[in-house]
Amino acid sequence: MERAVFDLEGKKVFVAGHRGMVGSAIVRRLANENCTVVTASRSELDLKDQASVRSWFAANKPDVVVLAAAKVGGILANDTFPAEFLYDNLMIEANVINSAKDEGTEKLLFLGSSCIYPKFADQPIVESSLLTGSLEPTNEWYAIAKIAGIKLCQAYRRQYGCDFISAMPTNLYGPGDNFDLNSSHVMPALLRKAHEAKEAGAESIEIWGTGTPRREFLHVDDLADGCVFLLKHYSDFEHVNLGSGTDIPIIELAELVCRTVGFAGTITKDTTKPDGTPRKLMSGDKIAELGWMPRIGLEEGIAHAYREFLAGHIKASHIEEGAH
Repeated sequence: MERAVFDLEGKKVFVAGHRGMVGSAIVRRLANENCTVVTASRSELDLKDQASVRSWFAANKPDVVVLAAAKVGGILANDTFPAEFLYDNLMIEANVINSAKDEGTEKLLFLGSSCIYPKFADQPIVESSLLTGSLEPTNEWYAIAKIAGIKLCQAYRRQYGCDFISAMPTNLYGPGDNFDLNSSHVMPALLRKAHEAKEAGAESIEIWGTGTPRREFLHVDDLADGCVFLLKHYSDFEHVNLGSGTDIPIIELAELVCRTVGFAGTITKDTTKPDGTPRKLMSGDKIAELGWMPRIGLEEGIAHAYREFLAGHIKASHIEEGAH
């Protein structure tokens, strides 16, 4: 049966988290949809504050909400700040989803994370694997918050008839990524390490763990395109995976990053550090059947991400020089 298309033209679309890597990519992608994008900076709206969120929704009445705001980080950040990762994300999603219902938002897309799936889920991971096993301990706080967000959207669909949907992105990278080595994910951390090693003339860079875990990566511009596709073409209970459908061992990713950056040294492994989940490849069958596929290959995407890093790096250096 042909699904009715949800038309974004002329709609007021609130992108929560518009300054983050995901939110900013969605804002860029929505520029092609002839809709009005509404944003609110952190100083204007604290999404953790229920009264502020209620009042903002009552005043702005968005037709569509994309909930890309979240407290995010890598293994180290998740393991160090479990309370913030659980509390902050629970508050953000509960406040936004409930206010969207109260103000009659026509469509809401909640963005989760592939860490919602069990640590030892069968690969590739299908959507129905949710809640079938225990989580990876190093990021279970974030995962539990994201699972609660999915369930909240499902509950509001079931009880109130809200057209609220969820998408689960895989590991993302691209423009606007976080390159802070204390809180970044693996791709930006590798790009920065390789770049700084090249600049310093270092002989090697170090990666965490054994290098054997396999990870799937999706360029954030592909994710944004997939999100807009789902807003238009999907309206159902179950969440939808958004990934590339292929994965790569961390050691091979490190080698690819080093080639892209032009670092010719060696890669060493700190095996005292955790590997995290051994493999995390999501099935993209569901969204492929709906008619969407990613377009940006990994090698092309890493080259693009490195150009963006260099542009930001040079800009930041100029600002620092000007401040002295």
